[in-house]
Amino acid sequence: MIYQFYEMNHAAIAPFRAAADAMKFFHTNPLNPLAHTAMGRSMAASLELFERMTRRYGKPEFGLPTTIVDGQTVKVTEEIVWSKPFCDLIHFRRDLPTEPASDQKLLLVAPMSGHYATLLRGTVEALLPSAEVYITDWIDARMVPAVDGRFDLDDYIDYLIEMVHHIGPGTHVIGVCQPSVPVLAAVALMEAAGDPLVPASMVLMGGPIDTRENPTAVNDLAQDKPLEWFRDNVVMNVPFPHPGFMRRVYPGFLQLSGFMSMNLDRHITAHNEFFEHLVQNDGDSAEKHRDFYDEYLAVMDLTEEFYLQTVDTVFIKHALPKGEMMHRGTRVDTQAIRNVALLTVEGENDDISGLGQTRAAQTISPNIPEDMRMHYMQPDVGHYGVFNGSRFRREIAPRILEFTARNARGASTKKSPVKRVIKGGKAG
Repeated sequence: MIYQFYEMNHAAIAPFRAAADAMKFFHTNPLNPLAHTAMGRSMAASLELFERMTRRYGKPEFGLPTTIVDGQTVKVTEEIVWSKPFCDLIHFRRDLPTEPASDQKLLLVAPMSGHYATLLRGTVEALLPSAEVYITDWIDARMVPAVDGRFDLDDYIDYLIEMVHHIGPGTHVIGVCQPSVPVLAAVALMEAAGDPLVPASMVLMGGPIDTRENPTAVNDLAQDKPLEWFRDNVVMNVPFPHPGFMRRVYPGFLQLSGFMSMNLDRHITAHNEFFEHLVQNDGDSAEKHRDFYDEYLAVMDLTEEFYLQTVDTVFIKHALPKGEMMHRGTRVDTQAIRNVALLTVEGENDDISGLGQTRAAQTISPNIPEDMRMHYMQPDVGHYGVFNGSRFRREIAPRILEFTARNARGASTKKSPVKRVIKGGKAG
């Protein structure tokens, strides 16, 4: 009944939230003399904090109407080019007179681990000037009617293969965090089947390929609890009136509580600073806080079967690095990968996927030619910094684009020697 209680609590607070919002406008109205005093600004800041902390955050927008290509501003249009009940494939179509021959087709696989695909807005923005970008827009499980059936890790892998087929030859796949495992599995299955549309390259970023390497708090929790504990304690029925009524899910609000608890002191400090920025009338700093938390606090539900199968396969059994992962009765053999280039990227301070967990993909894929593989470790960034922020734009994104260009289908077979392992921009 926890999910039902959560919904009832949200509904019960709604009148108070509306009243707080109205009172905030009263205390910020320039015609109100109190709005120009420290007391008035303190009252308005308190009311806004209450409203924001009790709000349910909806799915954000990507908000990328334009990009810069060859120094020119061009229009960007979001198109859904492939769709199934649990995922839409979005293409960011650039309004170009002719398509640059050198640009690559990038399939950006967003995490299905609580947050929406818009968490990768900065990733998309950094890659758009140089590539045709597609992204997986996973659907909130509570919005999918139960009649549409189940969705598990096997379905996830099937979706990825279908999307690669839809985009066509020469696709480069980028798995960010959680998708690293299904991306690697999908590529291995396609290679083993002799699929002619196998991707040209795959980029795995901050992913839990082998969580036995430098285990984090997330990994330790999965090891400390049996699978039945997760089923009994965090899986619930979607309440009425959501479209997914009675679907068994891992609720987004529980995931969010886990995210917040990992760095609770940091979040408390951030909200204290937000209050001070509002009182000091520091609009720019306050707006940055709003932008970040509007994204961070927007969460989605996961289906029971996907969540439990992922926990069991990736975090408890370590099935992929052991060579024991199965997909619909077929063993996932990463040694079958021979024609797909591999770039792995890690963050030095990643507290979600520890150092070495993503790089393990290099070890378990020994038959990829040496000149088609590379590993990069970015210093001084945590998990989020692996795929977003200034260091991503300056250090990581250029390496991804250089790697995909060098390993494009039809690229020169006389590839210049490359340094396989890079740390902090220097050969390691």
